[in-house]
Amino acid sequence: QVQLVESGGGLVQPGGSLRLSCAASGIAFSRSAMGWYRQAPGKQRELVAVLTVAGSTIYGDSVKGRFTVSRDYAPNTVYLQMNNLKPEDTAVYYCYAHPPAYTYWGQGTQVTVSS
Repeated sequence: QVQLVESGGGLVQPGGSLRLSCAASGIAFSRSAMGWYRQAPGKQRELVAVLTVAGSTIYGDSVKGRFTVSRDYAPNTVYLQMNNLKPEDTAVYYCYAHPPAYTYWGQGTQVTVSS
């Protein structure tokens, strides 16, 4: 059974930082692209950051230079370090896993950036 369990969301002031974690189980982690998407109220889900199987990273334009995605293999976890957060970063953040032929999503974690 595939499980993607996110943690680390919360309320932060503009300019602050948060680190999201996603613990993955039930998938071939080393053969999966892993990363994060987000969805704000009334908007479509959008790419935040993805680590490809080859090891390259893809970032959404609005987060480049502020967010960093990384992964560990013991345990199988993907992280999203978010710095210099802005109110427009407020959204539900979803962990994403893409092993060959499938796509999986976590349940989402809320990030709110507000003073």
